[in-house]
Amino acid sequence: MATWAIGDVHGCFRTLQALLDRMDLDVRRDRLWMVGDLVNRGPSSLETLRWARALDAEMGDRFRVVLGNHDLHLIGRRLGIVEARPRDTLEDVLEAPDGPDLVEWLRRLPFVHLERIAGRDYVLVHAGLRPGWAPEDVIKAARRLERKLRGPKATRLLQRRNKKSLAAFTRMRMLDRKGHSHDYAGPPDDAPSGLRPWFRVLPRGCQERTIVCGHWAALGLHLEPGLITLDTGCVWGERLTAVRLEDRRVVQEVQSDS
Repeated sequence: MATWAIGDVHGCFRTLQALLDRMDLDVRRDRLWMVGDLVNRGPSSLETLRWARALDAEMGDRFRVVLGNHDLHLIGRRLGIVEARPRDTLEDVLEAPDGPDLVEWLRRLPFVHLERIAGRDYVLVHAGLRPGWAPEDVIKAARRLERKLRGPKATRLLQRRNKKSLAAFTRMRMLDRKGHSHDYAGPPDDAPSGLRPWFRVLPRGCQERTIVCGHWAALGLHLEPGLITLDTGCVWGERLTAVRLEDRRVVQEVQSDS
């Protein structure tokens, strides 16, 4: 049994299918993790969501997806509480007959997933974790957000996207000297003075676990002890990346969607 993690798909469904063909994924035995941002910017968000929902039904607990900022944006569009953005490619989902069911499935996904695999502890999250967070802090914050997203407080939650825990899970990249999230999204080495990647601010959240995340295309594939980052800019014409957690084997597919 292998555990594969795949980076931000952003509706690049053709590339995703090509990557899966090269991974030797056995859906009857293996685990598959997705770091979020299944949708938006790419051309095939609807097909991506249909695939994910069907695989969830087939694989059960062996298929894990966490919510990203673009997934939340789609939920907000569906609820009518956020405006369309110039580069949105979500109309196919919003206009599809099964669109409401797909968004409702998305709405019930978690913000984080923690699991022990082959003797090692992992955290799956879209963007990052706040410094100093212990696993119990992560779980508590995530479950609180999930209850709000699935209930009548969803509107208020999605209108407060700068809420610390929500921003950490779905949007965080760099932190300033005061520990506040900054909107810089470029390469870490080019960041303004005083900013550091969230995983360089100590004590790092869940420092005893390996964090698997995406969200930061300018950072790209980054493998170090305790960290695997997987957003390699597929939607920007680069690659979609998968890593097998047990041995860190990397498989990549050049973007082929148009």
